Amino acid sequence: MSLSRQTTSRRRFLQGTAAAGAAAFVAPAANRAFALQSPNERPVFATIGLRNQGWGITNKSFKFADFAALADVDSNVLGANLAKAEEKQKKKPDGYKDYREILDRKDIDAVMIATPDHWHTKISVEAMYAGKDVYCEKPLTLTIDEGKLIEKVVKETGRVFQVGTMQRTESGQRFLQAIALVKAGRIGTVKKVTCGIGGMVASPVIPVAEVPKEIDWDFWLGPAPKVDYRALPEMRQGYGGGVPLYSNCHYSFRNWHEYSGGKLTDWGAHHVDIACWALGASDTGPSKITPLEYSLPVEYKDGNPVVHDQYNTATSFKIRVDMPNDVEMLINSAGDNGILFEGTEGRFFVNRGKIVGAPVEALKENPLPEGAIEEVYGGPVSENHTANFIDAMKSRKQPISDVWSHNRMLEICHLSNIAMRLDRELKWDPTKREIVGDDQANSFLSREDRKGYEINM
Repeated sequence: MSLSRQTTSRRRFLQGTAAAGAAAFVAPAANRAFALQSPNERPVFATIGLRNQGWGITNKSFKFADFAALADVDSNVLGANLAKAEEKQKKKPDGYKDYREILDRKDIDAVMIATPDHWHTKISVEAMYAGKDVYCEKPLTLTIDEGKLIEKVVKETGRVFQVGTMQRTESGQRFLQAIALVKAGRIGTVKKVTCGIGGMVASPVIPVAEVPKEIDWDFWLGPAPKVDYRALPEMRQGYGGGVPLYSNCHYSFRNWHEYSGGKLTDWGAHHVDIACWALGASDTGPSKITPLEYSLPVEYKDGNPVVHDQYNTATSFKIRVDMPNDVEMLINSAGDNGILFEGTEGRFFVNRGKIVGAPVEALKENPLPEGAIEEVYGGPVSENHTANFIDAMKSRKQPISDVWSHNRMLEICHLSNIAMRLDRELKWDPTKREIVGDDQANSFLSREDRKGYEINM
């Protein structure tokens, strides 16, 4: 049976069940999630996409969950992670190339998704219709309309959905402290927020190469356009190493608009998120996006790259975002990685390693009120992002990184990329969630999935 037909038949069955009533949509796997209210019950997880962050979120979850299955289209990556998982939990998970075999299993409560970005929406939607709760890495989507679709399906199915913006929970609570400082008025009225997220590198021409025998290249591409595999011989070192430094696969997918959004949706998805949370803008959006300075590594025409053998996401940029209450947000590739909050009575800087500035020093003499951090978080801060997800599975409430607030801030990142690709300012209607008076720009809010890899609703 084809991928499209197999998915459709399963979805139609589950949609029919959903139509019977709010309590009836829950598939057998979801019934296990409700049983997690027993303190001795450990949820059963599976991870789809295992390189780098995929293993990272799996590794920090063994304390809280049992992993019954892992999936990856690279057989070497799959094999290595199956061995590591067996060592960690003393039981080897089942391994799959095709994630749909995981979704068909009734013993799995939740899936963790860490594939390249262009796969996130399809797997997330199909997992929810299969009765699974979902933890999906950031950025959640490749387009703004994909975010709207995920919101619709979360609401329709009642699944719990955690986005992997773990700065909301982890990093020594520095970001929670930053938000508490802003909300306590320690810098007065916020006037400006600068998100330093770093730049990307350009690439040389990357030639067509033989697909490594361990990779199912067509399946890796999935919903993205069918193209040749490209790679140069030089290997990447350090984090994400062991793969070609320059390619259109594995770690380098972030450098291609076909699969991701460059630094805007990589680090931007972290720091813009915290900035919006601090500003109280998690359920609204900007009025205008202006690309002040930027550099694209290849020539563009009508918003699309004209060559296809080099990286195409922005290498450097300075973008102004007009936020509610006359707050100016700058998203910058230069300067320190982190967030600078500036107000009428002071400023401070925060990133994963530090929080510094006069308002922070003043805490020695004038600490935040007791419970200020917990008030930001909505209760006691979870041990890590997975623990928060599992608590939400038990309560059947949405976790700290919900899809609605994530999509609102991610719209800023997506719009920034569209503005650079089209070389113009964009006006945004945060109520209608569309670009004002610009049909061409609005055409970039969605993309067509490749035939055979569509999301069938």
